[in-house]
Amino acid sequence: MTRVLQEHCRVVASVFICFVVVVVSAIGCAPPVGQPPESGTTTAATTAAPVTPATTDAVSDSPEVPAKEEAVEAPLPEEKPAAEEKPAEEMKPAAEEKPAEEVKPTAEEKPAAEEKPAEEVKPTAEEKPAEEVKPTAEEKPAAEEKPAEETKPAAEEKPAEEMKPTAEEKPAAEEKPDVEEKPAAEEKPAEEVKPVAEEKPAEEETVTEQTDPTYIVTVEWLPEPVKNADAEAKDAKEMKAYKETIPSTDVSFEMVPIPGGKFMMGSPDGEEGREDNEGPQHEVEIDPFWMGQHEVTWNEYELWGLGLDKQRRAQDPALKDLEKSLRDELADALTMPTKPYTDMTFGMGKEGYPAICMTPLAARLYCKWLSAKTGRYYRLPTEAEWEYACRAGTKTAYSFGDDPEKLNDFAWHFENAEDGYQKIGLKKPNPWGLYDMHGNAQEWVLDAFLPEAYKDRAGKLSKNPLVPPVSEYPVIARGGCWDDDPEALRSAARRGSHRDWKMQDPQIPQSIWYVTETFCPGFRVVRPLKVPSAEQAKLYEPNYQQIKEYKEAQAGKE
Repeated sequence: MTRVLQEHCRVVASVFICFVVVVVSAIGCAPPVGQPPESGTTTAATTAAPVTPATTDAVSDSPEVPAKEEAVEAPLPEEKPAAEEKPAEEMKPAAEEKPAEEVKPTAEEKPAAEEKPAEEVKPTAEEKPAEEVKPTAEEKPAAEEKPAEETKPAAEEKPAEEMKPTAEEKPAAEEKPDVEEKPAAEEKPAEEVKPVAEEKPAEEETVTEQTDPTYIVTVEWLPEPVKNADAEAKDAKEMKAYKETIPSTDVSFEMVPIPGGKFMMGSPDGEEGREDNEGPQHEVEIDPFWMGQHEVTWNEYELWGLGLDKQRRAQDPALKDLEKSLRDELADALTMPTKPYTDMTFGMGKEGYPAICMTPLAARLYCKWLSAKTGRYYRLPTEAEWEYACRAGTKTAYSFGDDPEKLNDFAWHFENAEDGYQKIGLKKPNPWGLYDMHGNAQEWVLDAFLPEAYKDRAGKLSKNPLVPPVSEYPVIARGGCWDDDPEALRSAARRGSHRDWKMQDPQIPQSIWYVTETFCPGFRVVRPLKVPSAEQAKLYEPNYQQIKEYKEAQAGKE
């Protein structure tokens, strides 16, 4: 800006000096009044006449000088279209490069100065603007307007011409072979491979669910039972105790017949230690069944829980060459727990001790495995079956009476257990020959824990009642444990599970197979005299969805 102003000042000063010289000359040469002017004077006056408008134009056009500079600079922005947006006034550093050419203080020959740059620059880019600039030198207003309007389209046409061959033709050539042909060739195999890869797993999953006995109701695939005359009975009168040896192992357990009948479930109002959820008392009828004489031991449970049965058959020379039976095929196909993340005995003992710290789901699945191995239908007891068997025909707080002082003869509890569970069968049994129904390890049953459940049964007879769980918690555990006081060991005492029982499980997600407190339950099995229908048996099955979701979270790991 400073340089432009300086140039303007110089032009104005020069013009002013010329004006003064002309005026002085005119005054000095003027003839006396009444005499006509000489020819030379007339010429000088005539010559001076055009100079005066030139001076006026120079002064009045001072703000329009940038316009003239833009007209000269118009060819330059053709190479740099960004400079043509009339930031020429703001971007005057770029415009000032050719004021050097326009530093034509020869204001006397402005037309010539304007024509030369127009001819030198514009013909190289476009000849038309050059022709248009020439006539504009004669008519300055027209020359100033036309170049301003024409330079813009000229600048706009060139990018258009340059973009067409480069942006439109080349990408078009690239897109046709690359986008239309190559992707088409790539998409076809992709479409063929992906559906196949997706369909096969889908088929495998469907087949797995259709063939995996884990997800099929046990009674639908129950094999022929292992021969055992004592285990056979057509009615309640033929029922007797029997010993079940798990095939291909030396592990066995005893089953005791429980006659069918009616009893008053729950506790009376005046019973010591009674909880509100134990009432009101109500009448229940139970069908005959067999019940495990003892709680399931680690010796039994780990045949499935740790896969010991499968391992032994694979390693024992006397067994590995034998043709696998249908029962073993079914048992091996069942889902097994993941390996325990800690010692689930907590150092309290294993050989001959009750198995503990499994979830209700794991206990149910063990029953499916036992059914596959033996060909006889085993399951967990319902809450009503458990209390009916525990009472063994009695109506007192305990199966031996109401006096807790006698508890030491029949149960392991807080006062005599010495900080841990004990081996099975060391205390006296109840009247029906069942051991450890009070204390030692509390025991899982099938029912969900509903504190108000008994109120719905009040005043009527309930036949084989069951409250199927709809969630993981709370599920009922019965009998109390080695760490409980006497009132928790009563025949009617109830306890619901809680998620805090997995507090020590460090895994994410937490295991569906284990709970992690030393007081956590074990279980015992029952076998109904009549095998249930598939529809009824669904109520006793494990939660299939819970197993599937856990497997997905564990990436199929078992």
